Amino acid sequence: MRTCLALLALSLLVGPAIASDISVQEALLRAKPAVALVVVEVAAEVRVRCAGGPEVTVAPQSLRETGTGWFVGPRGWMITNAHVVSSAQRPTATVKRQLTERGVRQACGELSAGALDTAIGRASIKFAPSLYVMLSNGMRIPAQIAKYSAPVVGEAMSGRDLALLKLEATDMPTLPLADSADAQIGDRIHILGFPGVVLSHELLNTSAKVEASVTSGAISGFKQDVTGHRVIQTDAAAAWGNSGGPVVTSLGEVLGVLTFVSLSGADGNIVQGFNFVIPSAAVHGFLEGTGARPDEPSRFNAAWHAGLRDYFEGRYSRAERQFAEANRLVPELPDVRRMTAEAKHPPPQPFPWTAVATTLTGLSLGAWAILAWRRWQRNRFRIRPSEVLRLLEEAPRRPVILDVRDDPAYDKSPVRIPGAIHVPPVGLEQGTPELTNVDSARIVVAYCT
Repeated sequence: MRTCLALLALSLLVGPAIASDISVQEALLRAKPAVALVVVEVAAEVRVRCAGGPEVTVAPQSLRETGTGWFVGPRGWMITNAHVVSSAQRPTATVKRQLTERGVRQACGELSAGALDTAIGRASIKFAPSLYVMLSNGMRIPAQIAKYSAPVVGEAMSGRDLALLKLEATDMPTLPLADSADAQIGDRIHILGFPGVVLSHELLNTSAKVEASVTSGAISGFKQDVTGHRVIQTDAAAAWGNSGGPVVTSLGEVLGVLTFVSLSGADGNIVQGFNFVIPSAAVHGFLEGTGARPDEPSRFNAAWHAGLRDYFEGRYSRAERQFAEANRLVPELPDVRRMTAEAKHPPPQPFPWTAVATTLTGLSLGAWAILAWRRWQRNRFRIRPSEVLRLLEEAPRRPVILDVRDDPAYDKSPVRIPGAIHVPPVGLEQGTPELTNVDSARIVVAYCT
């Protein structure tokens, strides 16, 4: 009984850990719907006076900057990098120069370098930035900056290069925060985001470009930025456009936020294998005092995660129902569509050789156990001849030996046991005078063939 209770207690302790053990494929499918493209468009009106002409107002082509964000709360709370949305917060001198130059060229045509600089110096500009988020289903949602911690201006970004966006949305897919204090060198991680090389790829259609890409690697170090804030180094590949993207563990939890990549000094190209991540502990601190709650439940997550669990455990009909609920909450996400189609037409299952072999082995062992039990029942009162001799020689009182062979076998056999009483089987059933005189306190040994 104590053993059974101990096993029950062990199963209760081990059970939750086993239930939380999911494959990397399932973890990434859980995470992808919560990742979205962040877009900043800076439009402007430029007042320009060309040489010898009147002052004119032109609207040059707007500047467009992209990055990655992810939902930390189901009511439209999103995390990204501050430097991704800095142009919407306050356009930089670089953005001002680019838009002013576009306006001057649009109004005045081609100019010499000196004349261009003179016209730019005389021009005035009025910015009209806009910020929106594009989900992987193509839905475009305006966003507002709810909290902003500017990146450090200089040779590196800050460990607080964070921005919190607010969208008018409900039941959004969300990502949970991991404990970055538990991170170790060598831990596997995955970066989700929208690298510019994919967004600008001429061979991909529009729908494919707004679905998050995944790169994988490991933690390769723990550093500090120029302000002394802790950052995590990783060798997972990243590019411009990945900024603000979640760095998730193999359980789909956010370990941190990609903040900056390494560039070569000569040509400014990205050096892969040396990218840096703001740890999730900084995100927790950044969210304090805001309306965003990382632990707020998401109805989309409940349906989506349950559907994935059912799918990977082979319960395809149940998975299809859960996917339908997730699709009702946030329609037409590519991953939900894809998994719904796979649940409707599941892959062929291989023949369950292991289950069949286990069943047959169990049945065989059961049959052998029954035969062994019946044999034991039949022979449980038998003793060996050596044991009889020992009783005859050593027992304080000699045992009574009954020869219970039937009369024909007894008469024909030359074997006679000294001191044995011959009682045929019929005599055992009916009783004989020989048995009447046997002392019931003595051991009785019966011999038969």
